[in-house]
Amino acid sequence: MHSVTCSHVVSSVCRTFGEEHDLSSSASDIFHQVSRLDCRKARKGRLNFRPCGAKAALGLGPSSPGVVTKERNSSKLLSSLVTDPSGRSMLSAEQKVYDVVAKQASMLEEQQKRGTSLRDVLPGSGNIGSSELLKEAYSRCGEVCAEYAKTFYLGTKLMTPERQRAIWAIYVWCRRTDELVDGPNASRITPTALDRWEERLEDIFQGQPYDMLDAALADTVSRFPVDIQPFRDMVDGMRMDLFKSRYSTFDELYLYCYNVAGTVGLMSVPVMGIDPLSKASPESVYSAALALGIANQLTNILRDVGEDSRRRRIYLPQDELARFGITDDDIFAGVVTDKWRAFMKDQIRRARMFFTEAEKGVVELDKDSRWPVWASLILYRQILDAIEANDYNNFTKRAYVGKTKKLLSLPAAYARALVSPSSGSQIFGRV
Repeated sequence: MHSVTCSHVVSSVCRTFGEEHDLSSSASDIFHQVSRLDCRKARKGRLNFRPCGAKAALGLGPSSPGVVTKERNSSKLLSSLVTDPSGRSMLSAEQKVYDVVAKQASMLEEQQKRGTSLRDVLPGSGNIGSSELLKEAYSRCGEVCAEYAKTFYLGTKLMTPERQRAIWAIYVWCRRTDELVDGPNASRITPTALDRWEERLEDIFQGQPYDMLDAALADTVSRFPVDIQPFRDMVDGMRMDLFKSRYSTFDELYLYCYNVAGTVGLMSVPVMGIDPLSKASPESVYSAALALGIANQLTNILRDVGEDSRRRRIYLPQDELARFGITDDDIFAGVVTDKWRAFMKDQIRRARMFFTEAEKGVVELDKDSRWPVWASLILYRQILDAIEANDYNNFTKRAYVGKTKKLLSLPAAYARALVSPSSGSQIFGRV
């Protein structure tokens, strides 16, 4: 869709990290960089790559015979059930996501108990490959981040080198994943291709990358307590976009938003770290990171209503549209009415609630990691203001934050990043 996962304006993770740049034809270069590196060089450097190349990078070429693990299926078998109107037992989206959040938090707590420090660890000191090649892999990830997420990239420069590299690696994997359903090869993507991409993900977490960009992520997950489940769930979000163009309830939409955007927060918290002064629980920090992803995605959805409708897609809760007397045909007609304004006010109010919840966790992050997150939050929230300024016409007018406002927002984000958890608890409240 044209939101955090799929948009001609920006890919899923670009938007999650607060960018709004048009995708140029060079976006496909992300998938071809490794071929130009020469796989023989990688073998000489003793990186244990799988066969590489453009098709492999897209998940369209030969894949390893690895099977998605049993854990992937069992992870969905949670015990807390709700009942839908027909009487069937089912999990709410919020409960499904909570289980993932709790697992991520427990991994981080375990690391904190061990007192593990990851500052200033050089790439290549693990078992993924040589230091020289991993440095080049991380450098290329940084180049992609700098090109497609300029504001966020600038913010990462305040992080320690270890954290910079890891965030770049995660960013590139997320962008490549998004490009599967929104890039130049999107028309060729099938469920089988996504299955292969997920198998390849499993190999990354086993320390068997296919190419240099994958090697950077494999090295990252070997150093930080990053769990594979949010990565799997993001692939599930891509699967939803292949088949689903309507969402009956907000519960359905919430799960989609988690898959394509909330997952990024869960991937990033272990890398960004929690401030040593923080008294917040890791679970509350993860929950706030999830809220930021949901807020960003909801904002993308509201911004891109017209763009999505031209592709006959509606990423708005059908039951809530009906409550305001709005039909699919009304959206396709693209006329701003009093009903539409009332509906949009209600949707914007909810998105802002998620931003408010996210604020509570940003202050708890490590001091070196707060600025890019605050910048993303502030800039994205201003898109909602722009929708209001356009009189809720998101059919033919695109809401955006101008360059001047962006520049003025960066110092404000930096000032908020200086607030420590102890003082932040008084200013922003506790999670």
